[in-house]
Amino acid sequence: MLDPCKSGIEWKWQQMRFPRALPVIAAVVLAAACSPAEPERQPQSKPVDREVVSPTPTAKPTPQRRPFTIAFGGDVHFEGILRPRLDDPRTALGPIAGVLRKADLAMVNLETAITTAGTPAPGKQYTFRAPASALTALRAAGVDVASMANNHGMDYMDSGLADSLAAIKRGKLPVVGIGADAAQAYRPFRKTVNGNRVAIIGATQVLDAEFIQAWTATSGKGGLASAKNETALLRAVRQARRNSDTVIVHLHWGTEMQKCPNEAQLSLAPKLVKAGADVVVGGHAHVLLGSGYLDDAYVNYGMGNFVFYNSNPATTGRTGVLTLTINGRKILKDAWTPATIQGGIPIPMTGPARTQAVADWKELRSCAGLAAQP
Repeated sequence: MLDPCKSGIEWKWQQMRFPRALPVIAAVVLAAACSPAEPERQPQSKPVDREVVSPTPTAKPTPQRRPFTIAFGGDVHFEGILRPRLDDPRTALGPIAGVLRKADLAMVNLETAITTAGTPAPGKQYTFRAPASALTALRAAGVDVASMANNHGMDYMDSGLADSLAAIKRGKLPVVGIGADAAQAYRPFRKTVNGNRVAIIGATQVLDAEFIQAWTATSGKGGLASAKNETALLRAVRQARRNSDTVIVHLHWGTEMQKCPNEAQLSLAPKLVKAGADVVVGGHAHVLLGSGYLDDAYVNYGMGNFVFYNSNPATTGRTGVLTLTINGRKILKDAWTPATIQGGIPIPMTGPARTQAVADWKELRSCAGLAAQP
């Protein structure tokens, strides 16, 4: 008997044995007989979505954020006994450089104009200036960024400003709080550290009344970033907040020789925190002020002198390095490395004197309205 479901040559051979006049209906029946019964049909697969299976370029994984450290020192200039130290900028800051270099980032307040020419600001009792090797000295000591937003940043007026900006450009040490216009002066220093996008803004709340207008950067004039213009400063903080993990504001603020924050500091700090600052730190008073938490943010009201030609060991000569451990917006830890200024430079303390100095530093927060923990 013929098997109509066979295929290939055998089917063709058997096909030849049928009469040529085979009715068409017989062919249809045979074709149906070769098909499997309806219940045995396999379910059809769902059409493949080509957009899903098409190969796409592999996106670079987002770096995992890890804690980083940032070290802060106080006010720095190179006047008097400090000037000869710039003969060898690599060692100008002395042993404190070892503390700064250990941190992922380090910052100080550079309280001087960077110029060797020009005329000092009229009527000012103290005017500071230094050659461009001052920037080399800071960089060699492990400093990553400095602020020049302070009441000595333009001690040599517009010509000193031009020299300072030129030296900064050549010296390759990032400097905040100063610029050819307001946009540059308020512009943050940015760096990604251990996956953290860090932004640091510099501004000064301290300006001699007669120089406020002349020294403040505007849209059409160079100068300093002024914290007296709170609107501009808070706007800069909010802008930095939009695309940063950690926002730091470095301020020149406080009252000289006063260990507790003044009303202007107490008013500005919470505004900066509300605008998005995670850390607010600064100096000017020549003495140390309290540090601690304001809600979840960290505030330091006074870093004191750091590399300074005229210091009293009992007051203005007490200094140190504040090191914060940060992950994103979380300030995980603060640490104080106490030092005393000897020969103009900070010498880290050791033994019982160090222990007592740390305790004294913690006590300073008692009049600052700051907490030891967030």
